[in-house]
Amino acid sequence: MADVREGNIPAKIIIYTVMAIFTILAIYPIIWLLIQSFKTTQEYLTTSKLSLPKLWFFGNYPYAWKMGNFGILLLNSIFYTMVTVISVVVLGFMASFAFAKIKSRATPILHGIFIIGILLTLQSIMVPLFLMVNAAGLYNTRLGVLIPYIGLGLPMGVYLGTEFIKGIPEALIEAARIEGAKYLKIFSSIIFPMTAPVAMTVGILTFTGTWNEFMLINILSSSDLIKSIPVGVNRFSGALASDYGKQFSALVIGMIPMLIFYLIFRKQITKGVAAGAVKG
Repeated sequence: MADVREGNIPAKIIIYTVMAIFTILAIYPIIWLLIQSFKTTQEYLTTSKLSLPKLWFFGNYPYAWKMGNFGILLLNSIFYTMVTVISVVVLGFMASFAFAKIKSRATPILHGIFIIGILLTLQSIMVPLFLMVNAAGLYNTRLGVLIPYIGLGLPMGVYLGTEFIKGIPEALIEAARIEGAKYLKIFSSIIFPMTAPVAMTVGILTFTGTWNEFMLINILSSSDLIKSIPVGVNRFSGALASDYGKQFSALVIGMIPMLIFYLIFRKQITKGVAAGAVKG
């Protein structure tokens, strides 16, 4: 690295070449998908898969939007994702504060129960979750979807939050306690602001996991009024699988919100992941 900083030209060429290759590998599939979405199925099947459309066909998108019922599904995805992210970050870090700084005999046991959740795969708990949600009368309701989403996101949030908060000096908390501050005030005024880097990391993981989740919401709901974007995209893998233009358009529609999220929060994402990784 020292040679690179001092202006070693061959080293710079190698590094930037590798970076360029990885950038192309990451961006090319997105550009290819976008281009193909403006072709008719007939043109896609009869022309080169690498060629630009002879006639840019915009009719795929209105059709895909209508057939996929993306209007309500998009609103549902935004609602599920925002509520889940906020709940996991706030509730997870409140629990993390308790596990890291409020000692009791029950702390190791409760913390261990939370951490076990990281080891559970979605496939192993889908049937029990369905039976529990159905027995509680929450099947086909937004609350019946949100509770499992939040519950599945909390273990990782608690784990990362606890490890981060353990590194915060006890003197800060003791000083606040001497001043008469309650634990809730200490958490909101001192602890939570200091956990911003790892909270961003947890928020990113929760956001992507919730937005792209498909299997769970598919078994916890049967109405389009409850389902989310991935379910709409999946419709084009069945009877419409051979209609490539509309299938590609549906994939682009499902991908755009994630790209917008990244473009808006790219700096925070980079800082949060880097800070969380260094702290971990």
